[in-house]
Amino acid sequence: MKLLFIGDIVGRAGRRTLVDHLDRLIDRHLVDLVIANGENAAAGYGLTASVLNELFDSGVDVVTSGNHIWDKKEIMPVLEKESRLLRPANYPPGLPGYGSGIYETAAGIKVGVLNLEGRVFMKNLDCPFRAADSLIAELKQVTPIVFVDFHAEATSEKQALGFYLDGRVSAVVGTHTHVQTADERILPEGTGYLTDVGMTGSQDAIIGNQKESAMDRFLTQLPVRLEVAKKNPQLCGVLLTINEETGCCEAIERIQQGQ
Repeated sequence: MKLLFIGDIVGRAGRRTLVDHLDRLIDRHLVDLVIANGENAAAGYGLTASVLNELFDSGVDVVTSGNHIWDKKEIMPVLEKESRLLRPANYPPGLPGYGSGIYETAAGIKVGVLNLEGRVFMKNLDCPFRAADSLIAELKQVTPIVFVDFHAEATSEKQALGFYLDGRVSAVVGTHTHVQTADERILPEGTGYLTDVGMTGSQDAIIGNQKESAMDRFLTQLPVRLEVAKKNPQLCGVLLTINEETGCCEAIERIQQGQ
């Protein structure tokens, strides 16, 4: 089966780029399931119900997220009821939302998806490694195909989780830093890996924000308001070919699709 994962969609420019390219990517690569990280899709920070529906209408099957999923409080009731929207599973118990789920392709193939958040340079959450142990065991009772979106800052932590889960999941792909890395590979036990899938949004920007405001932050050390950039949008993603019987990744290809 073919799984397409799309990097952090940033603001309106990211959503428009998704609409411009997704159908053609699905047709060209015969994609069975589309997953996208949408935590920055609403004006660059957070997610709303209307924007989430826009992503689903564009052809996305499952939306993952990260630390910014909590930015817009109106998403809280949506998290309670919408199983196609995931938030990191290793937040404290009792918070709304789903950290993992089983989803079915049009051909009836079941795919497990797990969303985790890192702790290095981020919040002091529950251990993503230990959370993965229990949740992956549950998902694999239903399907051998398990995809992990690891929303983390540190390259070392992402690599560590990749090797820790090698042979137990189909793929571990990183999000959060918005810059696509060039280290796609299949790990020794059959898990596809990419440190960061990149973002879908303006490339004439600093991780999706207007260059001027971002540079002002570095130059002045003041809390300058960041504005989402719009020019030169690009879709970043990764295409995974996964064996339906074993769950092993057979091929991995980075995607950068511009105007």
